[in-house]
Amino acid sequence: MYWHTSGTDMTQDTLQLAAAALRDRELNSAVIASNTGETVLRFLALDPEPQWDIICITHQVGYIAPGQIEMSVDMRQKLVDCGVKVLTTSHLFSGVVRGVRNAFGGLYPGEIMAQTLKMLSPGVKVAVEIAISALDAGLIEFGREVIAVAGTRRGADTACVVRPSHSNAVFDTRVLEVVCRPRYGDPAQ
Repeated sequence: MYWHTSGTDMTQDTLQLAAAALRDRELNSAVIASNTGETVLRFLALDPEPQWDIICITHQVGYIAPGQIEMSVDMRQKLVDCGVKVLTTSHLFSGVVRGVRNAFGGLYPGEIMAQTLKMLSPGVKVAVEIAISALDAGLIEFGREVIAVAGTRRGADTACVVRPSHSNAVFDTRVLEVVCRPRYGDPAQ
């Protein structure tokens, strides 16, 4: 499915397609990018007693400002109480690399990989990134396919079936299917 716009307007349809993909492909894990937790709550509302493992990946602490996190403590607890695993971690394709670039200039492999994936859409880049991060954190099983849900800035507009590999074997990761994504991405992303 190709959306003619990106961002929050596509969230509900993207989440419905992701849930259908989980059921149809008999997958057992959904990895969802959500800075505030709202997208995960909307996903949970589709199936109040989901049969899947749900992992929420947030921005790292300090993403918006030093020492700050976008997800409130109350929201994090609410998600955990619903059985969601919440992971706050550095971005796979930037992290330390961005710090080196900011200090010394240049372009590094992680950033090249990120920009290449963004040619499909920013959400595809994030879907790959969060699936690998969840695997590296031990929140999903190695060798299993997952549905990865991400978006452009806010909300969800992309869902992919991904078989992630650990970050130290990143090129073994496979995007097996793009369930949905924007056809017209934001070139500024």
